[in-house]
Amino acid sequence: VQLQASGGGLVQAGGSLRLSCAASGSIFTVNDMGWYRQAPGKQRELVAATTRDGTINYQDSVKGRFTISRHNANNTVTLQMNSLKPEDTAVYYCNAICQIQDSRGFVRTRLYWGQGTLVTVSS
Repeated sequence: VQLQASGGGLVQAGGSLRLSCAASGSIFTVNDMGWYRQAPGKQRELVAATTRDGTINYQDSVKGRFTISRHNANNTVTLQMNSLKPEDTAVYYCNAICQIQDSRGFVRTRLYWGQGTLVTVSS
């Protein structure tokens, strides 16, 4: 299973970016999907997450500015980021909880991470 993230870049404060992440491989079902971020010198933190049935959770600091959405048909999740602030600067990681079949044929639940994409917001 691989998660491929894209869409990061440099933007001025007040601007917008859209991040996308696609899960691929031998997947039975993708359950929760989400975005985390890690700023220099800080711990990784949840930005937004969504369950398969559409229940969504946002970090308080991004509510009203960021929108997470997913497309179950192609196992993708996007993060629309508006009104960006310098404090949003970080490496953004997508993750997904997937049901996969192991080498013995058993269905397992595993957490996978994307490679990270850098978002830089200049003041």
